[in-house]
Amino acid sequence: MISAEVFKYVLTGTYVILVYGLSWVGMRRTKDISGFAIGNKDMSPYLIGITLAASIASTATFVINPGFVYVHGLSAYLHYGVAGSAGILTAFLVLSRGFLRLGEESKALTIPQWIYNRYHHRGFSLFFAFINLLSISFVVLILVGCSLLMTGIFPIDQKPALLVVLVFVFSYVLMGGTYAHAYTNTLQGIMMIIVTLLLFVQGFHYFDGDILGSLRNISPGYGAALNPDSNLYYDFFSVFGGGFIVTFALMLQPHILTKVLYLRSEADIGKFIGTTVVVGTLFTLILMVGFYARLAGLEIESQDTVVREYLLHEFSGSPLGQLTLTFIFITLLAAGMSTLDGILVSLSAMVVNDIVTPLSKGKTKGLAWSRWTLIAVGIIGLLLAWNPPPLIGLFAQKGVYGLAAASLVPMLFGVLVRKPLPLPLIASASLIALFSHYYFNLFGGVANPAVSASYAIIGSCAYTLAGLALIHFIQRKK
Repeated sequence: MISAEVFKYVLTGTYVILVYGLSWVGMRRTKDISGFAIGNKDMSPYLIGITLAASIASTATFVINPGFVYVHGLSAYLHYGVAGSAGILTAFLVLSRGFLRLGEESKALTIPQWIYNRYHHRGFSLFFAFINLLSISFVVLILVGCSLLMTGIFPIDQKPALLVVLVFVFSYVLMGGTYAHAYTNTLQGIMMIIVTLLLFVQGFHYFDGDILGSLRNISPGYGAALNPDSNLYYDFFSVFGGGFIVTFALMLQPHILTKVLYLRSEADIGKFIGTTVVVGTLFTLILMVGFYARLAGLEIESQDTVVREYLLHEFSGSPLGQLTLTFIFITLLAAGMSTLDGILVSLSAMVVNDIVTPLSKGKTKGLAWSRWTLIAVGIIGLLLAWNPPPLIGLFAQKGVYGLAAASLVPMLFGVLVRKPLPLPLIASASLIALFSHYYFNLFGGVANPAVSASYAIIGSCAYTLAGLALIHFIQRKK
């Protein structure tokens, strides 16, 4: 049998060659900023669906969120796995058709450009372009998560691992843009499906035939849908309401909702959504690793390292286990890269299309600028990830959930309401959501960013509905 050490480097080398090969194909098909940002609308809806599912189920799902399940129990699993999945499905059913229709009419490449074409105000689209830079917080999460995984399989410290991950992902995205992202994500998505099923089956014996009973043996709260001992998932709203609302809003992130613009036509939407939901729901089974690590009796000091420590505990004891461990670690690295490359493509396209080009009055070369922007984002992400905060998952949620809260009213009402909308009302609702989220989370005693963002979203929606009703009432009175 091939040694685990040799297999590790052969598999890693094969994966790197495949990714660069697919990126080279992508580069040959990328001729301009439009092709870099959304492709040439010649990709299969099934491929796009797998790409999106892999983008959503990133390092957060595969590496960081099982740590929340390890600490908080069933309530955390229901928050991410059930409420979150329902939010994803609902968002795509509600928004995909209208977003694609309006995007096709306006030839939008990014969400800020879509905002500009919907509301016809450059300042508002610039505001959206700048707040979308909050996505960098998720770049930091992925870089940290991937570096933690690399330290588990290679003899390397975390900081050099950060540099390796950064250089690898940025180099292949620089080459091929959207095509590199889509082709490599399909490969990575298939690997992620295999590992999800493998780990789900491998650790199921820890339940000893009684899932709820096993969890309640740890503590009554750990096995409860609402955990009174948790500061994050303690009541119906923090488990289900916040999980559903914020995940619905998260589908408005540029690297997610813009996948709809890859589609050829509305006829592909059903295939696209079906593929995304089936594959994405399967990926949530990886959260079970948090339960398995707890039931295995592992005492893990750092929540962010739960997956790494569990895998080392389970698979390091035999030659076959070490071979399996190598494949799993490479796949989990791929899971992180599959989201990171999507964020990078959307961020770079957005900065060029919605900040640099408008401010320079079109006197820039878009494709070149998009690649320089990637380098700048990489440097900023590296600086933030160099000495990461504790609980990197909550750090990323603070940033990305703020973006989600601010995006919901302009996007949701922009898609569902066909007639012109009053910009002052929509813009002020977006600002209310953004600042409310940070007030509740940083100063209002709401520890769970999903809850603070959901409060902000509900408040901004109520404000918008009241404003529209008042405008309608005034117009009727005239």
